[in-house]
Amino acid sequence: MRVVAYTRVSTREQAEGGHGLDAQRAEITRTAEARGWSVVAWREDAGVTGSRLSGRQGWDEAIELVESGEVDGIVATKIDRVSRSVRDFADLVCRAQANGWALVVLDVGLDLSTPMGKFVAHVLCAAAELERDMIGKRTKDGLAAAKAKGVRLGRPVSLPDDVARRVTTMRESGMTLAAIAQQLNDGGVPTARGGARWHPATIRAVLSRAS
Repeated sequence: MRVVAYTRVSTREQAEGGHGLDAQRAEITRTAEARGWSVVAWREDAGVTGSRLSGRQGWDEAIELVESGEVDGIVATKIDRVSRSVRDFADLVCRAQANGWALVVLDVGLDLSTPMGKFVAHVLCAAAELERDMIGKRTKDGLAAAKAKGVRLGRPVSLPDDVARRVTTMRESGMTLAAIAQQLNDGGVPTARGGARWHPATIRAVLSRAS
């Protein structure tokens, strides 16, 4: 298996010793030799936090290598070298599984190139999907409960009553939605959201609320 080796230390870890990267390289090298992997590239982030996945140059380059097919997987020594966020890590495992590349994390024994690793990935992805579904259901139930209590959802409408009446009067006189919008634009009348441009759809919304 062709792999890109990824190493990382935070600013604090770097300041406390500076040997973290060397230790990670040595462990990956030993494992690669034992497993018969070919380490074709090394990428590192020195003095970079692991609180988020995106925005790390070394990590972003490692992802480009696997997703372009130049290598078959990414190898890291510890899960916190990759990410300190459980949710981000679960999403990463799902991404690897979906796109057909391997993620190997030595300290937890995760290797998506093996049958057991693929099983673990399946469980993690199922758990992540369940969590998203539960969050969505709680949000939906909360909105429904608020609506049942008469809570008005969405941004408040602040269109003055005289403008709403003016729109209604123009429509009742036979003017098209486009003509009403144009007249309000010509007069510099702001929309309910404070915008400078009226559109036929905006006029329709005002008339709908007034009916």
